[in-house]
Amino acid sequence: MSLNAKSILITGGTGSFGKAFVKRILTDYPKIKRVVIFSRDELKQFEMSQTFSEAEYPMIRYFIGDIRDEARIRRALEGIDIVVHAAALKQVPAAEYNPFECIKTNILGAQNLIEACLDSNVKNVVALSTDKAAAPINLYGATKLCSDKLFVAANNIKGPREMRLSVVRYGNVMGSRGSVIPFFLGKKKSGVLPITDTAMTRFNISLDDGVDMVLWAIQHALGGEVLVPKIPSYRITDVAEAIAPEAEHPVVGIRPGEKVHEEMITESDSFNTYDLGRYFAILPSADQVLGKKYAEKEGVVKVPEGFCYNSGTNTEFLSVEEIRELIVQHVDSSFKI
Repeated sequence: MSLNAKSILITGGTGSFGKAFVKRILTDYPKIKRVVIFSRDELKQFEMSQTFSEAEYPMIRYFIGDIRDEARIRRALEGIDIVVHAAALKQVPAAEYNPFECIKTNILGAQNLIEACLDSNVKNVVALSTDKAAAPINLYGATKLCSDKLFVAANNIKGPREMRLSVVRYGNVMGSRGSVIPFFLGKKKSGVLPITDTAMTRFNISLDDGVDMVLWAIQHALGGEVLVPKIPSYRITDVAEAIAPEAEHPVVGIRPGEKVHEEMITESDSFNTYDLGRYFAILPSADQVLGKKYAEKEGVVKVPEGFCYNSGTNTEFLSVEEIRELIVQHVDSSFKI
């Protein structure tokens, strides 16, 4: 499905993903009808408009609003065909300290968006999730699991509407704000890179691959699935070695709400998970019709019972040199040892 002649809204559109997504669709779909950046920070919208100005891109709109405000969402959704939901409070320590603020944005905000989409003429909704939503141990992960469930279950109440709601779940985005690689790059000059746990691993995905996945979901998701990409892992010690091998790497301990390894598919999910080739699809257990549709697709196979997708037991790991190459490619082109 081409996005040309379509109108699309991105919640949290001034974030790392939002900017990369907007750049891609403006490049690949020059005849897109309208692109609405929905977010609550007017400064970030102003800064983004210096790159993507309404003068140069007359299809773009900057819309101040908060997903906690359902009336404002409804106004923003007028004439919108596709919604990409990227707005969230995602800093784990901040969520632990301010739990209900995280709940109001990540759960109540998600439901506000769903209700507004159901009452609009939206055809397609793709919500961004996180590996922390699988078997969550912190509040951020728990709120995103709730959000995932809301978007999946909304397919049950869409009635005769031509509407599909799906979720994409992936790991740490390389170079995104607040993530470990920009943090380590900032600490490089100090000569000290603090390590939380020497055994820690994480999944890794580039912003470009995240954008690819959302565009794939817009075109191919049937509605009701949680899509998971097949991506490599890295060891946190290898990231530190790649960025500053000469630095000290003191072990400071895991932060509240952190895991040593992240999961994106748990053993319990394996009963309803299908291997699509490039991605996995976790289906709702009660939706046998959706399961049958996927089972009938060519090249799609059900994963074995007990299968799990864990960053520590992943079959593919990035080497130190590969991490350095990816930093140059996706984070800082001037980076060198």
